[in-house]
Amino acid sequence: MAAEDLTLAMAANAPRAAKEPRKGGGDVGPGAGTALVTRTRPQTRKPNMYRVLLLNDDYTTQEFVVIVLRKYFNKSVEEATRIMLHVHNHGVGECGVYTYEVAETKVTQVMDFARKHQHPLQCIMEKK
Repeated sequence: MAAEDLTLAMAANAPRAAKEPRKGGGDVGPGAGTALVTRTRPQTRKPNMYRVLLLNDDYTTQEFVVIVLRKYFNKSVEEATRIMLHVHNHGVGECGVYTYEVAETKVTQVMDFARKHQHPLQCIMEKK
């Protein structure tokens, strides 16, 4: 019987597996008890928006402006004509509102296209 008692005593003192919870809540001291882990959600905010504007000049044809509006801003013929007339009558017209990267790309594309076709058309962006 002494061998059985020794085996039981060793089993009782053996370290428990990490997955097996301790019974009786006998842990006392630093790190004992429950810990509350909080996750902070990152604050998301809407990106700044930028207006892409066409500026009037005396040399760029109205037809070319309509082509630009249809090609780079996906406007219908009617909407492109309306914007073109607004640019012609008021000196400036809004083509669309985009995030910074998209607006910058559109301005660059329009300016490159205008230069390629020897038009002094100006396209700018401004924060909305």
